Amino acid sequence: MKLTDLPAFALAHVTGVIDTHDGDLISNRLRELGFVDGEEIRVVGRGPIGADPLLIQIGFTRFALRRSEASRVLVEKAA
Repeated sequence: MKLTDLPAFALAHVTGVIDTHDGDLISNRLRELGFVDGEEIRVVGRGPIGADPLLIQIGFTRFALRRSEASRVLVEKAA
C-alpha cells in the first residue's frame, strides 16, 4: 500500500520508493532521508486541509511530506 493510505499511528515497514523516471531526484532524496526497505514507519499527523502535509516518523526522526511525495513510498502494515 502507499504511505498515504496508512492509518494514523499504524506501524508499517517500507517496501520501496517509486521512481517516476530515471534519476528521479525526489525518490533519491527520500531514500537518503531513510525511506529504505525494512525501516519501521508510521504516520503521526495530518494537515488540517486535505490531510496535507503528512507528519511521518522513522525511528526517532519526523518528516513532513507532501501527499504527492508520501504517495511514492510503499509500505506493508506490520502484523
